[in-house]
Amino acid sequence: MENSTDPASHPPPLPPGSNSPEARQWITLMHLSAFAGLVIVGFGHILGPLVIWLMKKNEVPGMEAAGREVLNYQISWSIWFFLSGLVALIGSCLILPIAVPFILLIFWAIFAIQGAVRASNGETYKFPLTIRFL
Repeated sequence: MENSTDPASHPPPLPPGSNSPEARQWITLMHLSAFAGLVIVGFGHILGPLVIWLMKKNEVPGMEAAGREVLNYQISWSIWFFLSGLVALIGSCLILPIAVPFILLIFWAIFAIQGAVRASNGETYKFPLTIRFL
């Protein structure tokens, strides 16, 4: 049974001013910029959010925390994609290991869109399956 008073179960509170339309717009754009990885093969999913975060982290309230969360998410999922690729390579004669990277891609996109929607509503979003590097 989950303890509802556990601070880890609730997203952190929003910093002052982070609920302004401009702040929400930039944070949402940072979330969506991860889809640059579909165009810039390799690390576009990390570069898109990183560029926006570095440009706006000192100007936009809430961008510092949101940027760390998005970058942690993207780096973590890079690791998961790499590991799933290894599993697919090792078990290439089986259907399930080959399907794992595609299934992960679908979940990656779903969670990225959920983060963008929450950001556009002025809410924080803690991505699942994320290793906290930053």
